[in-house]
Amino acid sequence: MQTERSQKIVRRFFEAIQILKANKVIRGKQTFTERYGINRWNFNTCEKSPERDIFQVAWIEYLVRDYKVSANWLITGNGSFFDLGWDNEKVKNLQKNCKRENNELQTIEIQ
Repeated sequence: MQTERSQKIVRRFFEAIQILKANKVIRGKQTFTERYGINRWNFNTCEKSPERDIFQVAWIEYLVRDYKVSANWLITGNGSFFDLGWDNEKVKNLQKNCKRENNELQTIEIQ
C-alpha cells in the first residue's frame, strides 16, 4: 500500500495532466494514455483512488521528458511547474513538432 507521500505525488501527477489540458498542451487524458499505451481504465482508477497501488512511475518520466514538467515540482510540490526555460507555448510547439516528426516517420516507414 502506498504511503501518504506517494499518494501526494500521484495526485500532483494528475494535477499536472489537468494543467496541461487546461492550457491546451494536450486534449485530455485519452491523448496521454493513447500516446504511451496506458490502459485508460487503470489510469482513471488510479486518478480516482490514488491509494490503490497501480500507479506506474514511468508515467512521471513521460511528463518530465516530453512535456517539460519539473521533476522537482512533481515529487515535492515545490518550485515552478515547468522546467527552467519552458512555458505553455514552448511545450505546445514542442508537441506540434513531435507530431509532425511522427507523421513523417510513419510516411517513411510505409514507403
